Amino acid sequence: MEKLQGVIEIITYHNEENGYSILKCSVDRAEDLIAVIGYMPEPAVGSFMNFFGNWQMHSRYGMQFHFEKFEEQLPTTNEGIERYLAGKIKGIGEVLAKRIVSRFGLKTLEIFDNDIEQISKIPGITKKKFAVISESWNNNREISKIIVFLQSYGATTNLATKIYNQYGVGAAQILKNNPYKLADEIWGVGFKTADEIAKNLGFEKENYHRLRSGIIYTLNKLSDEGHCFAFKDTLVDKSAELLDVDKEILTPAINQMAEKKDIILDFSFDENKIAIYLPIYYYSEIGAASRLVNLLDEERDDFLNVDENNFYSPRGIKYSPEQIFAIRAAIENKVLVLTGGPGTGKTTTTLGIISAYRRAGAKILLAAPTGRAAKRMSEVTQMEAKTIHRLLEAHPPASFGKNEYNQLQGDVLIVDECSMIDILLMNSLLKAIPDEMTLILVGDSTSKRWCWKSFSRYFKLRRCAVHST
Repeated sequence: MEKLQGVIEIITYHNEENGYSILKCSVDRAEDLIAVIGYMPEPAVGSFMNFFGNWQMHSRYGMQFHFEKFEEQLPTTNEGIERYLAGKIKGIGEVLAKRIVSRFGLKTLEIFDNDIEQISKIPGITKKKFAVISESWNNNREISKIIVFLQSYGATTNLATKIYNQYGVGAAQILKNNPYKLADEIWGVGFKTADEIAKNLGFEKENYHRLRSGIIYTLNKLSDEGHCFAFKDTLVDKSAELLDVDKEILTPAINQMAEKKDIILDFSFDENKIAIYLPIYYYSEIGAASRLVNLLDEERDDFLNVDENNFYSPRGIKYSPEQIFAIRAAIENKVLVLTGGPGTGKTTTTLGIISAYRRAGAKILLAAPTGRAAKRMSEVTQMEAKTIHRLLEAHPPASFGKNEYNQLQGDVLIVDECSMIDILLMNSLLKAIPDEMTLILVGDSTSKRWCWKSFSRYFKLRRCAVHST
């Protein structure tokens, strides 16, 4: 990395949430201001900085310096100190900065550090203003110390800014005690980043915080592959490989995590097969299964007069006996899972189900997990289909306008490509379905396995029809 030394003259842009900043800096021997870009918690006009990074050519804005690390240099001239105080410290403007520097000269910053009470004697500084100045000075010095501390242990400027924004002036102490909190509490920070910082801080491989974080990371990786849980043997093997530790030390860590409710142990398989869940997946699976059974327990209005002689698609295609059976099943059951591979007639069968319900005057809702799938569903059915997130009126990052307290309105919900739905989204979807609504899940052959594996350990779904085309 190259080093660029300069003074911040203009703050073109600063994102307070993540610290992303676009700065214009004056640099020795450069006639024009230099664009400097990177992450910084609280940039201030007048700050003397050392930036470490690389030059990049922007097609529109020309040469820019993108920094990965920075360190603040205190000014060494009266003019520089005045600009520093006016730009950095709350409660001090240009006039007051000149007054302070005229009193203390080049020792001004030393006075701020070691005997800040003297600043209160400057004419125009009231007790209230002095309190603001004092707090701002202390906070700024702490920020600088924290950034230097974090960068010295391997944190990028971007990460250091996130850490400071999360923990404030206590960030350094928190990291000294348990750097793995970063993986738990800061979005975008994973186990491996936290582990690298911990290694630099001197944490042992067998440290409980490290074992705990590695186990959670392993469970999350397995969830990315579609698993709601891991059997203990599998979890121990994969975690030991990740952490480079003996398998024997992981069982005590797992037991301690279970006591603290960081994970949930499920013994419902058999004595030798312990399923280990992250709580969010355990409760989502239980919640989805419970809600599905509640739907099955509710009575439905038998308002449809099914006449197989009228089972024609809108395009005049006559249905096969298997498709007629599937349509009848969709009408006679509160919940149907319709599965089959490509070209087996799922779409045609779905059109027949829609046609039957429309003739009965039912209000039909259509949804799919992705925008592409929803668009295709709309094109095929000539009806509006929404993504599940849009149907549920998603509010980022993880809440929905439609839920158990404000449920969907309609008689039938048909969800396509349902094998793509994870258990967290399915749990949210089922909460939003009212008791009287019929649910039809359509997808490839994995949909049947997904539905059955997710729920059959807890409930006997005798009234959930599963039809494979």
